[in-house]
Order: sequence, then structure tokens, then C-alpha cells
Amino acid sequence: MKVVAVIPARGGSVGLPGKNIKPLNGVPLVGRAVLAAVGSEYISGVYVSSDSSEILGVAEKFGAVGIRRSAEISGSTASSESALIHALQEVASMSGKMPDMLVFLQCTSPFTTSEQIDAVVSKLVEDEAASAFSAIEDHGFIWQIAEDGTAAGITHDDMKPRQRRQDMKPRYRESGAIYAMRVPEFLERGNRFCGKTVLVPVEMPPIEIDTPEDWAVAEAYARSYDPHRLSPKNKIKALITDFDGVHTDDSVIVNQDGSEAVRCSRSDGMGIEILRNRGLKMLILSREQNPVVKARAAKLQMDVLHHIRDKLPALDAWRCAHHLDWAEIAYIGNDINDLDCMKVCGMSFAPSDAHPETKAISTMVLQRSGGNGALRELSEYLISNDLIG
Repeated sequence: MKVVAVIPARGGSVGLPGKNIKPLNGVPLVGRAVLAAVGSEYISGVYVSSDSSEILGVAEKFGAVGIRRSAEISGSTASSESALIHALQEVASMSGKMPDMLVFLQCTSPFTTSEQIDAVVSKLVEDEAASAFSAIEDHGFIWQIAEDGTAAGITHDDMKPRQRRQDMKPRYRESGAIYAMRVPEFLERGNRFCGKTVLVPVEMPPIEIDTPEDWAVAEAYARSYDPHRLSPKNKIKALITDFDGVHTDDSVIVNQDGSEAVRCSRSDGMGIEILRNRGLKMLILSREQNPVVKARAAKLQMDVLHHIRDKLPALDAWRCAHHLDWAEIAYIGNDINDLDCMKVCGMSFAPSDAHPETKAISTMVLQRSGGNGALRELSEYLISNDLIG
């Protein structure tokens, strides 16, 4: 039985703009869904369907295969089913065979686990059902407004004495996270509920991210419990930073005599000082030849290699001289000349205003921009998550 997971992820402004690649506790929403699917015992292939190159890049970094979705099935009125059908057709085209079962995952449910996915698939198989979905037990008293304008109970009889919640028959609400269906039945009906359907109770927080308020709740929950906390295989022992666009806002002031000046953040400087006091080795690796780079490095007490055209060989030599493994190095860069270094380091970071290709391959896209607190945010992330060795 071939089981594939499909994760539709629109790149437009529906709901909370940019949410699918925005990092939650270091892991973007689309990456979280991919990680959950990759860890499933049943799923053999994970696919992300999107109209956004940036989303597809992030998804592929976490282990999914990207499927480009056309504009016709990417708008706010397009159904998830239309994206799923298109994705199945693309999967069949790539593999030569239509899969037997489809698992549909929603990025908006950020705390889905592999075990929950396996529970839904297992229930579908055991009960010989056509479709199954994850559900959360709901003890709420739901009301509606009757035709005469009065309040009428839906989940309870409001004309009888109020029952204790624990005495009521269990009720369930779709979690909106996991759906599984047999592909032939799904393609025939074009609906995620495509025949005999079973619900699978799961223990997960009732959090679906669609608004900034939802995001704030998810961040608060993630600080206490997060199945997708991202950490390197080894503790980080060194931080490598680009200069322009990381220490600065990537702009330059040119004086009348041709000399140049840049603006840096004191907050970032404090973040670097905190990391240095924790014993982290640090290096500024820059293509820029302006003397300001060397001056800023001296101020921050960082090693510096500047006017470097090909960064990877220079970084490799510095790494060997300091007896470091690649997995022990974190790198923050903002442009395409940082890509090679970011790909080989244990962790990589990008400011919020970095080049799209840089953000697509980074372990974490920071919320602050270059020269405006990105380095301070990075330092606090490394310390709060106990990542420094």
C-alpha cells in the first residue's frame, strides 16, 4: 500500500500573510507539516503543493517534493480538494502509478505529530473505511438562535436540568489537521469525506493559525511544549556572520570625498557581546572591502575575513584552524553569496529582509531585519534554546 502526504500551502495573502514560511520556535509552518509527515511509519512520499517558489524552497529543505500549483487553483475561492487532485495527478506522473492512500495535512495546525498521523491512517485501515480525520473531544455547550429569536441548545437540551460535562455523551470537533482517504474513492467523489468515514480522537492543542492573535497563542504554547523544536545534532561552538545586510541594513552613506559609512545596531552589538561571553567563537566573513568592516569587527572583538569573493574555501580554512566540525557552526547571511556556506553549516539563519533564496534554505528566518536587531534575536534564540556548546 503506497501512502503519500500532500500539504497544500498557498503563497497569497489569505488569512495571515506569509505565515507558511514564518518561523514558529525556529521551524516554519510548512516545515512543521513536512517533518510530521516524514516521521510517519506509513507515508512513503511527502509533497507540498504551492504557487509560491519561496514556500516550495522551504518545503524541499525539510524533505518534501515541491509541486507547482497554477493560479487557477490557488486563489481564495479554490478548494483544498482541487489542490489535492492536482497533486495526485502530478505524483502519478512522476512515479508512473497513482498512490493507494492520501494523507492531507494542514499547515495551519502547527503541532501535528507523526504519531497522530499514524493513528489516523491505522484507524482507516483497521475499520476498512474510505476516509478518516483527526478530531478533538469537545465538551462545550453549543447554542443557536431559533427562528423566534430565542436561544436554543444544539449539543444539549436547554429545557432539561443542566448535565455535568463528564456525564454527557462524548462529542468531537474536527481538529483541521489530518485527513486520510483512499485515493480511488477520493477521486471519484472529489471530497475528503468520500464514503465510510471514521473519526480519530487525538490529543493536540486546539490551535489553528489564521490571525495574528492565533499566532501569539501558538508562540506561547510552543515555549512550553513543541514537538517540532529544531536543534542541531551538535552544540553550536561558532557563529559566522556576513556584514552588509546582517550587521547593517544593507545601505551605505557615501560622503563627498568618496568615503563610505554604514549604520549598525547597538542592540546587535550587545547580542554579540553576550555570545562572546558564553565562549562562542565568532567571525565576520564579508565580500565588502570597506575598512568599516574591519573596524566594526575590532569593536565587537570578532575575527574578520573581508574582501572575500569565494566565501566557502575561506570559511573552511578558518574552520580547520579552529578545529571545528561543520555541524558545530551557525551561519547568518542575507544574500546569494552566502548560500554555499549556509548549506554546509549545522544551522543557518537569515534576517527577515534577506534574499528569497537565502531565506528558503535557512534553518530559521528571523523576525528582525538586518542592522535592526537580527543579531540580537539570533543570540537570544541560541541562548534560550540551550544551543551553545
